[in-house]
Amino acid sequence: MSSSGPDLFVVCKNCGSEVSPYITECPYCGNRLRKRAPKLDKDGRPSEKPKRRISPSLPPLRRGEIPGIRVDGRPYATGLLILSGLVMLLLWQAGLIHAVDIAVIGPLDGEWWRVVTANFVYLNVGYAVIALSAVAVFGWLIERRHGAIPVLLIFLLGGSLGMLAAASAESFPEAVGGNAGALALLCAWAVGPLLEMRRGAEVEADMLGVLVFALALLALPIALPEANPLAAVVGAVFGLLAGIPLARIRR
Repeated sequence: MSSSGPDLFVVCKNCGSEVSPYITECPYCGNRLRKRAPKLDKDGRPSEKPKRRISPSLPPLRRGEIPGIRVDGRPYATGLLILSGLVMLLLWQAGLIHAVDIAVIGPLDGEWWRVVTANFVYLNVGYAVIALSAVAVFGWLIERRHGAIPVLLIFLLGGSLGMLAAASAESFPEAVGGNAGALALLCAWAVGPLLEMRRGAEVEADMLGVLVFALALLALPIALPEANPLAAVVGAVFGLLAGIPLARIRR
């Protein structure tokens, strides 16, 4: 038998006869030798299927496995803020709730909880689209690096302080929607890239897009009176202050 060529015969395990390696049954006893006849190449040799090469892969990163690196999770807090705004918009459109009961319209008269619920009330679909889009983008960016709690605190505190300032001012008695909270999230996230740009470092973020979002949110009070300008300014200032410790944690 040649070591380089194909096998000249195989031995039947049933009767011990030497038979051709290219048949499926023994011609002497009928014993099944293989399921199917092997395929031959151009030289008459049995062709073998190439073995699949298994590419190496790393297991998924576990929480706390590498210090300083946060495992990306689902943006539950950001999704909760968006879902709350959409639900309140649908309830108002259906006439099931009244803005007077949950929004900042005139003096609070002791109903301090309205400075919180007013952040989720939208009387206009376009207002909801712009504000919730900003919450989705910048809330997700903050939550991906710092977790859910900073997102909720920045939105609720920034928005509530803005609503409180609007309720305290006689010239701006009406305040509705998440304009202030969205600006708080945007400004809190933007502090980090702005500090890096000041140090001369390259920033991968699209700061032009951030500027477009900020201008759209700041311009909302021009078209919609319920998007209170004072609340928007207070929310932006709170976001800038809250972004300083976030930027230090990031660095």
